Amino acid sequence: MLSLTDIHFRYPVGGFSLTVPELQITAGNSLAVIGPSGSGKTTLLNLIAGILAPDSGVVSFDGQNLGGLEDRALRDLRLNRFGLMFQEFELLEYLDVLDNVLLPCRLGGGGGLTPEVRQSAEQLLLKVGMGGKRASYPQALSQGERQRVALCRSLITQPALILADEPTGNLDPANKGVAMDFLFDYVQEHDAALITVTHDHELVDRFDRVIDFQQFLPREAAA
Repeated sequence: MLSLTDIHFRYPVGGFSLTVPELQITAGNSLAVIGPSGSGKTTLLNLIAGILAPDSGVVSFDGQNLGGLEDRALRDLRLNRFGLMFQEFELLEYLDVLDNVLLPCRLGGGGGLTPEVRQSAEQLLLKVGMGGKRASYPQALSQGERQRVALCRSLITQPALILADEPTGNLDPANKGVAMDFLFDYVQEHDAALITVTHDHELVDRFDRVIDFQQFLPREAAA
């Protein structure tokens, strides 16, 4: 499904560089990415999603080189095949909870807005305990509630690949378990793949694979 080969990336300012010789994940599998802050874990997710482009190397999804896609094709890929959960949630303050979940569909993902899609969004919110707040706005939500809304939004188009950046970072233990059960159930039911960046080492035993990002740092940075 997803393959990274000989990836080299450097930010133009600050001097941070990242090298990933090889990384693969197949449908139905989950991968946890751990490592120190600033090691490039979020950068990796952005490279996979086509938000950032590597200086060299190939990011391939379903046999297609993302480097060969135009901006519109990358946008369509993110809307329809990828489920993105950002560390800062990126909810729109002027949309209520339900419309934030439906946002990818409003932008053309998942076949657009239909009664069935709206019903799916409401069901997703119910599963994470947010059904009673579907008409609330982000400013009225706690950080943990915002995180659960972002989780629902990442799944609304039924993506093949979920990229989740600290998906439980603001959740209490009970809701953390609900959120992770939700993600793993989705992966199995839809034969999807999940890549999760996390600092929570209590979670890693649940994943099929764990990668410590320390191995991708230059030796002088890792020391």
